[in-house]
Amino acid sequence: MMKVEKISDQTKDFFQRVFEITRLIPKGRVTTYGSIAKALGTAKSSRMVGWAMNASHREKNIPAHRVVNRNGVLTGKMHFTPPEAMQQRLEKEGITVVEDKIVDFKKHYWDPQTELGS
Repeated sequence: MMKVEKISDQTKDFFQRVFEITRLIPKGRVTTYGSIAKALGTAKSSRMVGWAMNASHREKNIPAHRVVNRNGVLTGKMHFTPPEAMQQRLEKEGITVVEDKIVDFKKHYWDPQTELGS
């Protein structure tokens, strides 16, 4: 029983660290699940970053719409209500999305490791 509590505490702490980085992504910029994982020193945990983004909708002020896959695809859109909301939020910030993919992804990419000096 104690082990399960420890794991959930660690997961909760990890999610909070993900949320901290996500809150720092500037408007009009995006980053990736993998980039957040690398910035946290856990390069192989991009899937867990995705789980954190899914859970972020219960939190306040987390711009989860700014986190996409490594190719700039809106893979998390199904976790928005309605799913089009992710694209709409990005477009409101000046990012063009065509067929669920960010146009000029490299231009809009924000690297937390470089920007935060991780």
